[in-house]
Order: sequence, then C-alpha cells, then structure tokens
Amino acid sequence: RARGERRSVAPLNFRPCHRRFPCNLPIKNKQDSRDCMSERTIRGKTAIAGVGETTYYKHGQSPDSEVLLVLKAILAACEDAGISPTEIDGFTSYSNDRNEPTRLAAALGIDELRFSNMNWGGGGGGVAAAIGNAAAAVACGYADCVVAFRGLAQGQFRRFGRGAPDPTVSGDAAYMSPYGVMSPLQKYAMRAMRFMHDHKVDHKVLRAISMASYHHAQNNPRAVMYNRPLSDEKYDDSRWIAEPCRLFDCCQENDGAAACIIVSAQKAKDMKQPAAYILGAVQGSDHRCAAPVMNATNFPSSSFASLAPRLYEMSEMKPQDIDVVQSYENFTIGVMMAVVEHGFCDPDDCNEFFQIDNLIAPDGKMPLNTSGGNLAECYMHGLGLQIEAVRQIRGQSVNQVPDANVAINIAGPMVHHVSSVIMGSETTL
Repeated sequence: RARGERRSVAPLNFRPCHRRFPCNLPIKNKQDSRDCMSERTIRGKTAIAGVGETTYYKHGQSPDSEVLLVLKAILAACEDAGISPTEIDGFTSYSNDRNEPTRLAAALGIDELRFSNMNWGGGGGGVAAAIGNAAAAVACGYADCVVAFRGLAQGQFRRFGRGAPDPTVSGDAAYMSPYGVMSPLQKYAMRAMRFMHDHKVDHKVLRAISMASYHHAQNNPRAVMYNRPLSDEKYDDSRWIAEPCRLFDCCQENDGAAACIIVSAQKAKDMKQPAAYILGAVQGSDHRCAAPVMNATNFPSSSFASLAPRLYEMSEMKPQDIDVVQSYENFTIGVMMAVVEHGFCDPDDCNEFFQIDNLIAPDGKMPLNTSGGNLAECYMHGLGLQIEAVRQIRGQSVNQVPDANVAINIAGPMVHHVSSVIMGSETTL
C-alpha cells in the first residue's frame, strides 16, 4: 500500500454481519451486534420431549452407583417421551458430572454418539446452560436427540462441595479461610446482607420463599419433605447457618439422577407428551463476577444482571408474560436477588412482593418452585426444577398453575457462571 493510500478494509471495530441472509453491512457497536444476533436464535426450534428422574435419597445413601442412577433417569425420560434409548445421539451435563457420555452411550446401545458437552463449574449454575447447549446442538444439526442429565451418589464418592484434603491453601481461600470464611453460604451471605441493607429488606422475605417451597412439597409424594410441613414458628426457631440464613433457607443434599430429552420442535410434535418449547436460553456472568477475593463490580448481586435482558430478548417475552417461576435455591437469598434481577420486582419492593400468598400455586401472582424445589423436593443441582417447569407446561404438576404456558428457570444464583431458560407451550410459538 502506497503512503497516503486509504485502507480498503473496515476499521478494527467493525465486524462482518452474520445474518442468515447477509446484508453486507458492518457492525459498528453493541446495539448493531444485538440487532444482528436477533437473527441467530434457538427460539422455538427445539423442545423438551421427555423427562425422567430416580428416587431421591439422603446424601450418601443411594443403593445404586452414580452411573446406574443416571442410566435409570435416562431410561425413565425415554419412556416418558415414547422413544427407544438408541435414538439418543448426544449428551450434555454440568457441575463437573463424572458420567462420561461414551460410557453412557455404550450402556444404552447407542450406535453413534454425535455430540457431548460439559458446562464448567460447580453447583447448579450450569443446569439451564445444559438445556441451552442441548437445544443449540439440535438446532444446528450436531445431533438429533440430546439428553441433559445430572447424577450424584455421594456414598460412592466424597460429599459434594466438601473441601479438598489439600495440605496447603492458595488463591481466594488463602485470604478468607483465616477469617473462617470457607463455605459457599458464608460468601453469598455477605452479598445478601449488603443487598438487604441497601434496600431495607426484612428477613420475612426469606421465610416466605422457604415456606412456599415447603408448602408445595406437601402435595408432592416425590419430595423428600413430603408430609414434613414447615411452620412460621419452626422456621424462626431453627438455628442460624450464616446470617441472614437459617437452617430452612438452605437446600437439601441428595443422591439421585434426573434427565431431560431435547429434540427438534418438528419431531416433538409427533412424540408421546406435549412439548415444552425452548424459547430462550442464556449463560455466562456479569462483569468481574469471579474477581479474586469477592471483588465483583456488582457485589450485592445474584450474577444475572447482564443475562436477564438477553434472555427476554431471545425469548420475546417479558417478566409479566411468565406464568410460573422455578428458581434454583441453593439458599433463599439467591432466589430473592435473582427474582429481582430478572425483573419480577424492584429491589425496594421486596417486602411487599415476597408474601407467601404471592408465591404459592395455583393463585399466587408469581408461583414459585411448585414442586418444592431444592429446599423441599430434592437437590439434584436444579434439574428437578427444569422437570417441574416441563410438567407445568404440560398441565401435569401436582401444584398446577392454571393455563401455564410460559415458565422460567433461573439456575445457580451467585455462583460464577449462571444460566437461565424460558420454556413455553405450543401457543407461545
């Protein structure tokens, strides 16, 4: 290029457009990028066609190995969908699940494994991401029938989340463990205390969330807390775990497995059960979410501030369109903050919004965790909540919300990598 000659390429802050039918226009900024991305969506292209789960046991007490639990859940999902397990050609999971797809494929007699995927990170931040990854694989032709699964057998392995028996400590733990901050709840509690202080949130908000889950579990024979109701007095008298959380603000610990089968929307129409269509799915984290020693930019947050707008954009839904909410409860504080960040109420309105009557099916303004959730049904890192969303859309829940056509699943609030998904009935397409 001669000196002074103009460049023939776009500046570095331009990117070519990737629309389905390229418009040959450069993308200059984030808004142009989002406008372009609206053409790249999984909305309505795939559906959950089958769900399955095992019995849920107290942690460490499963009579079956972890891989056997997973296989049983997958077979139950196949029976629910009305398909042979040999039709499966892909697997997705999360939370560092140990059950390798190649081994599962061999056990199920699958001719060809075409896709496998693991979402990084512990806990339940990846459960909606596993559903979204499966949907993306089907929508893009990587596979035709993908199972999202999770399994736990803590008697076979060590207790989930237990600190590693390392002789030395480094990283964040080196800064925080000398002060006694070692568990996830201790870290999350500080963020919640800041949120509750800033917005003058009463502790009754957390009690209402817990009470709603236990209320729903009393109608659910599958729930580990079935026939074990929770009263205001019992909640208030329970011991502190890490303020502001008491015992009943914390999730269960269970062994078991769960699975969801994702296929194309067209294939789902010919299957045994009414389909729950994937309208939108997002995953990721907010700015500096995992910054060392709890130096996140948005400290009093559940990590969804930047994800929720993308979810609603893809799904073409708004908070007021949602009929039922399934929000992962590692702890009630995460539910409170995640519901706020998904736009269901303003942070300053928590005391009025989180009333027990607003949270219970069938008539609450925002029916929440209608199976009992992680607090009272089971703790399978949130996949049980995904299954409950499917049942609500099918009209098969034990705590059915009338005319439930749209359900949102919020996964793993306050972990470093979170995800959400919105499902809908055929009427939403």
